[in-house]
Amino acid sequence: MKSIPKILFVMALTATWTVGCVRNKSASTPEQRRTPSGMTAKGSTSRPAPRPRAMRKPTSAKVGKYMRATFAAGCFWCIQPPFDKLKGVISTKVGYTGGEKPNPTYKQVAYGLTKHTESIEVIYNPKVVSYATLLKVFWTQIDPTVRNRQFVDVGTQYRAAVFYHNEEQRKLAEQTKALIAKSGCFSSPIVTSVEPARPFYNAETYHQQFYKKSTYRYKSYRMGSGRDRFIERYWSRCKVLTNWPK
Repeated sequence: MKSIPKILFVMALTATWTVGCVRNKSASTPEQRRTPSGMTAKGSTSRPAPRPRAMRKPTSAKVGKYMRATFAAGCFWCIQPPFDKLKGVISTKVGYTGGEKPNPTYKQVAYGLTKHTESIEVIYNPKVVSYATLLKVFWTQIDPTVRNRQFVDVGTQYRAAVFYHNEEQRKLAEQTKALIAKSGCFSSPIVTSVEPARPFYNAETYHQQFYKKSTYRYKSYRMGSGRDRFIERYWSRCKVLTNWPK
């Protein structure tokens, strides 16, 4: 299936270009990025996108009796379903992290103006599911050999990363990264970053569990992105997964 920009699906959902996802790597400013009809985002008269919730200040690993994990894996529409269906996961929120601008909007992140990347925060019960298992889900949803992009989405706002909240998470992230690098599953270096957690900002409501709210659009986008073809071609054959840490 031909790759389809995520912006087309967001436009259909919100009836406005201004909140669409931008993937045009040749256009570096909002004025240079255009809608299919040729109108610039700056010239749009559509209503502004709703702002996300205020910054979730805590970056500690503990959340009461549960734990927190944060990952960036490209389009956050595509990373929420694998975690939502995992036993022991209490809740997930997609959003933005890793950048500098407080309380960013989707439009600002999509234009690459904030240094944030689309990401997901996972609250989980460590008595039911381990952080190592969360890492397994994360790694097997991405292409770990590319920088500043994932599949059809290009830009630092789609870079993949593990954002660790404590030393144990950091060590496990580095350990599993090294295992993948030594596995021979990929001919190119493993370049996904492991970074300390930064403030996390919830994305707008219409992005949360998008796969449930707009199932057809989500499936069409995912099919066109090439993510599942990559997973089948590489991760389904990667033997390192059989010796994964517990």
